[in-house]
Amino acid sequence: MKILITGATGLIGRALCHALNEEGHTIVGVSRSSRKPADVDVAEMVQWDPHAGPLPDDALDQVDAVINLAGEPIAAKRWSDQQKKSIRDSRIVTTRSLVEAMRRAVRKPRVFVSSSAVGYYGNRGDERLEETSPPGRGFMSEVCQEWEREAARASELGIRVVLVRTGVVLSSNGGALEKMLPPFKMGVGGRLGSGKQWFPWIHIDDIVGIFKHTIQNSQIEGPINGAAPQGATNGELTRELGRALHRPTFLPVPEFALRALMGEMANVLFDSQRVTPAAAQASGYEFHYPQLGPALADVLSRK
Repeated sequence: MKILITGATGLIGRALCHALNEEGHTIVGVSRSSRKPADVDVAEMVQWDPHAGPLPDDALDQVDAVINLAGEPIAAKRWSDQQKKSIRDSRIVTTRSLVEAMRRAVRKPRVFVSSSAVGYYGNRGDERLEETSPPGRGFMSEVCQEWEREAARASELGIRVVLVRTGVVLSSNGGALEKMLPPFKMGVGGRLGSGKQWFPWIHIDDIVGIFKHTIQNSQIEGPINGAAPQGATNGELTRELGRALHRPTFLPVPEFALRALMGEMANVLFDSQRVTPAAAQASGYEFHYPQLGPALADVLSRK
């Protein structure tokens, strides 16, 4: 297959490009830079700034599948009004432009797999959340809902649309775990607030596996949760990470302190989402790392 991937240089993008390339697929990466990084396995890199104009018409030539991973990292900066606009526009504008490019294409892709996020569900306490659960409230939920609506418009073109609601990806090459490790290694890591909030995690190999699964299984349409079947609270994550690193985890981080430091962005840390991958499991996907302990052990061993 020939597969076009936006966000090819990101955490998931790099791992997905490598895995698909290993299987013999031809990968076209899309980035704001035309330079092809040496560690990104793509046949070519298309330069595109969605805010500057449409995707080049020839970018979709003979493309069988489009995977949309583009988006400003949500925890890169404090959420000013401008940063919230960047988070929203980097997802909505890019997705809208991709769908319009597919509309113009003479030969349309068979499948459009667009990333979304578990933020769709908002703060839901201990409620078990499957793909059929209604959306929540708050900034990230609103962004995810609009993001998914833009992607779903591709179905009007006869294209199969899949929406991967991704959880927190555990990887040895960056992401949330890279930011969490330093205090834990120094023995000052601890639960955040009460630690009772659910933490929807997934190993990098499994989120890559789910994206591949959605391309290969033509029966999958609509939302699919990218989270491991064995959920964990923040407190459980803290204990498992401390155990893996052989470090104490007795110093909790007060919620009020993080909210004072991070502002509205602290919702990402304290919102509780008990997400289950019902659609992935029903469609036959088998998780490589369904449990948190082995997943952390594997990721840390790779570092």
